[in-house]
Amino acid sequence: MVRDGKGVISTGLPVWCGGVAAPPSVAGLTFVAWQQPIGCGGAAVFPDDIVVADDDGAVLVPAALVGEVAALAAEQERLEAWIMGEVERGAALPGLYPPDAVQRARYEASRG
Repeated sequence: MVRDGKGVISTGLPVWCGGVAAPPSVAGLTFVAWQQPIGCGGAAVFPDDIVVADDDGAVLVPAALVGEVAALAAEQERLEAWIMGEVERGAALPGLYPPDAVQRARYEASRG
């Protein structure tokens, strides 16, 4: 749930929530701390973790894995761009996504 839904939406920031709730009294809110672990959507969120979000949703990347995930994500984007090119040229999706050994070899060969 998100409070002040109209105001939040008017910011233009993407919002993912189960609904809108009436805001509690501001006097009833208590600041606890900064830079402390929290739970959000069933996930543990620690200081310096990275949230990556787009129109499809959001994902939490633990700080210790950011470099590895970024490298893997870049390669995944290259692979998926190649797959989309193949589909646009008329290739059938089975075996192409996810790529089987034959398609993976074709992809690797296309990279030079």
